[in-house]
Amino acid sequence: MTMFDLSGQVAVVTGANTGIGQAIAVALAGAGASIVAVGRSSMDETQAAVQTLGARFHTIKADLGSIEPVKAIVDETVATFGRLDILVNNAGIIRRADAIDFTEADWDAVMDVNLKTVFFLSQAAARHMLERGSGKIINIASLLSFQGGIRIPSYTAAKSGLAGLTRLLACEWAGKGINVNAIAPGYVVTNNTAALREDLERSAGILARIPAGRWGDPADLGGAAVFLASKASDYVHGTVLPVDGGWLAR
Repeated sequence: MTMFDLSGQVAVVTGANTGIGQAIAVALAGAGASIVAVGRSSMDETQAAVQTLGARFHTIKADLGSIEPVKAIVDETVATFGRLDILVNNAGIIRRADAIDFTEADWDAVMDVNLKTVFFLSQAAARHMLERGSGKIINIASLLSFQGGIRIPSYTAAKSGLAGLTRLLACEWAGKGINVNAIAPGYVVTNNTAALREDLERSAGILARIPAGRWGDPADLGGAAVFLASKASDYVHGTVLPVDGGWLAR
């Protein structure tokens, strides 16, 4: 299990207040990493779970709807814990409307959080990682990185772009000691999927297609995140790993 040991490592996890981000932060802490949680909302629940595991924890309040805070996030992480080894780009938003009615404001809001800030935060983190010759960047993609979906045009565009960005950054940085990969969650019980789960007909149709026979739990993403953050994945570059209960295999 030493290949999965993250002791001494420092991980930045965006959107770690709830859902997938919280579950990943807790999983990384369980493997020994110190956690820097970034977001707009209270991280108290995540902090309690992480510190129960004996891991160090630090919160950075930041609005990732713009790139303004990205340099400060990296600088504060390094100032607090002395290093930055792992970046998990999890923060994301979603807007739902028919494509014919979709607004420019909703398009820009989703693209800014889900793609633009991801790139520039990765860039800022990589500047620190390149100095040391090592680092792990994990992007949270989506089934919509592979499929079209309906009524979420900017989300689909952003997550498709994120898959391409993951591959591009891997091509540029793999030879310099940085692994860039992504996890593509399936249908997981989070705030972003509340509208789907409340639509009983749509929810039943989704569930019927999942070979595992259930919606995912945020904790289901933890193992994949630990793998991609650890030495076990040192020769894994540019992959988008589905954790989807078999959805894409159907």
